[in-house]
Amino acid sequence: MVLDRKSPPAIHDAVNFEFNLPPVNKVTLDNGLPLYWLNAGVQDVVQIDWVFKAGLWYEEKPSVAQSTAALLKNGTSKHTARQISESLEFYGAQFKVNAGNDYCSLTLYTLTKHLQVLLPIVHEIITDATFPEDEIEIYKNNTIQRLLVNLRQCEFVANQKIDAVLYGEAHPYGRYSRQANIEALVRKDLVSFYKSRFNLAAATIFMGGKVGNSEVKLINSIFGGTLSSASSSIEPAFAIAGATDRSFKVDNDPNGVQGAIRIGRLFPNRHHPDYTPMVVLNTLFGGYFGSRLMANIREDKGYTYGIYSSISPEISGGSLVIHTETGRDVIENAIKEVYREMDILCSETADDEELLLVKNYLLGGLLGDLDGPFSILARWRTLILNGFTEDYFYQNIRIYKSITAPELKSLAQKYFDRKDFYEVVVI
Repeated sequence: MVLDRKSPPAIHDAVNFEFNLPPVNKVTLDNGLPLYWLNAGVQDVVQIDWVFKAGLWYEEKPSVAQSTAALLKNGTSKHTARQISESLEFYGAQFKVNAGNDYCSLTLYTLTKHLQVLLPIVHEIITDATFPEDEIEIYKNNTIQRLLVNLRQCEFVANQKIDAVLYGEAHPYGRYSRQANIEALVRKDLVSFYKSRFNLAAATIFMGGKVGNSEVKLINSIFGGTLSSASSSIEPAFAIAGATDRSFKVDNDPNGVQGAIRIGRLFPNRHHPDYTPMVVLNTLFGGYFGSRLMANIREDKGYTYGIYSSISPEISGGSLVIHTETGRDVIENAIKEVYREMDILCSETADDEELLLVKNYLLGGLLGDLDGPFSILARWRTLILNGFTEDYFYQNIRIYKSITAPELKSLAQKYFDRKDFYEVVVI
C-alpha cells in the first residue's frame, strides 16, 4: 500500500477516543504485605515503590519526617552511606526517598535483571537504618545552608507562606522548616520516627515494568519473610486554622526587582464530587499554557513569563493556588487581572471551542499517561492510596467528556468568589 503524502491524515479529537486503564495485579506476600504489580512496556526496566504513612502528617516534631527520609539510606549496621551509594551506582540504579504531606515513598528504578542484587539492599535500608551521628550533622549543615539560600528567593518564601496562611502553621500541610527546627534535630527523634513509621507491616508495595511472576516471587522471598508487628492504627487529627487576615505582604529583599504572588483558597480533595469537574474549570482558568490567565497576564499584558493555577489534593484536604512571579511595579495590576478573570468565569459562559480545547488537552494527557508502565503504575498508586478502584478513573473520563460550559459557570460561582481567597505577595 502506497501512502498518500499529499493529503493530511484525519484529525481526531481526544474526546472521541476510548480509554482503557490496564489492570493491576494484587498479591499478598507471605507476611501479609500487599503487592500491586503490572507487566507493561518493552524495555527490561522496573520501578518499585515502597509506600509508608510517614509524611509530615505523622511527625511529632517539625522537620523530622523529611529528615528521616533524607537519612534513611545513609548507613545501616552492615554498610556505610558511601557503600550503599556505590552499590546502587555500580548497577546504574536510582533510589529515591521522598516524604510528602501524607506518605513517604521509597522508589527504585533499575534493570529487571539487577533486582536479585538490589532488593536485599533496599530491604536492609528499610529494616536496618542506623542514622549515624556524623551523617546527621552533615545533613543538618547542608540543609541549613540550602534553606538560607532558598530564603533569599521570593518564590520559595511565598510557597511557604501561602500554605501557612491557608492551613495554619501548626497544621502539617501548613508547617515548614525553620533553621531552629533543623538545628534542634537529634538522633533519637529520627530513630523514633523510623521505628514507628517505617515498619514493613504497614508498607504498600507497587511494581511496574517488564516484570512477571518470577519478580513477584523474588520480592516475596526478600520482603515476605520479614515479621513485623503492625503500626498503631490511631490516626492523628489536626484542625485547620487559617489566617484571620486575607492579604499579606512580605519584604524579603529590599533590592529585589521581582515579586512572587500567591492567591489561594482551601479546596476539597479527590473524594468530593466537585473535584473532577473543578479540574476541568481550573485547566481552562490557569492549568495549562493555553489558559486564560496565561493569555491575559502573560501574552496580552506581558506582566510575567508564566502564571498557573493548580489544585493540590491531599488525603485530609486540599487547596487551589494561583502562582506567578512578576516585576514589582506590576504586582497590583497582575493581582487585579487574576480577579478579573475569576469574575468573567462567574458571569460569562465559556464557548464550546474553548471548552473542547481544554477537554482534548486533559484527555490527551491521559492518553500519554496510559502509554508507559511507570505512568500507569503512578495512576494506579494514586487510586489505591486514595481508596479508589478503576471505576473512579472511568468516572473522571465521563466527566471530562460530558461536562458543559453552563456547569463550569455554576462551579466558578461556587469556588471563584474572591472573598474566599488569600493573597500573599513576597518581594
